[in-house]
Amino acid sequence: MRLRLEDEQATIALGAKLAARARPGDVLLLEGPLGAGKSTLARAFIRALAGDQRLTVPSPTFTLVQAYETPRGEVWHFDLWRLAGPEGLTELGWDEAEQKIVLVEWPERLGSLTPVDALRVTLSHDGSGREIELQGEQRWLDEL
Repeated sequence: MRLRLEDEQATIALGAKLAARARPGDVLLLEGPLGAGKSTLARAFIRALAGDQRLTVPSPTFTLVQAYETPRGEVWHFDLWRLAGPEGLTELGWDEAEQKIVLVEWPERLGSLTPVDALRVTLSHDGSGREIELQGEQRWLDEL
């Protein structure tokens, strides 16, 4: 499925819609170049799950992973930009995280650990908006 998002508010709204469908064990792979909106989407998703639009959601670029308690379960947000490959994921608790709700920025670093049933969200930015492609189970795509 392809969507066109005209502005940041539309990206935030998509994050909230996806959060409404999320459950423990789900993995969302956020792909795209720098500035495509991965962090904006992740923040909106986490804030919607937490039910707190003012929640501070820093990018885990330097910590590599941040965890959040929400009413529907724990959310782990990974930013794998600085990881060379999947070797370091064990130290970050990847095995434990897979039972939570997981967001992964720069998922190509997962290599063979990429879950086959993950929702793949590919973002691009062309200066006048964002193009989003979603690939995954139908429950993610209905009524977006």
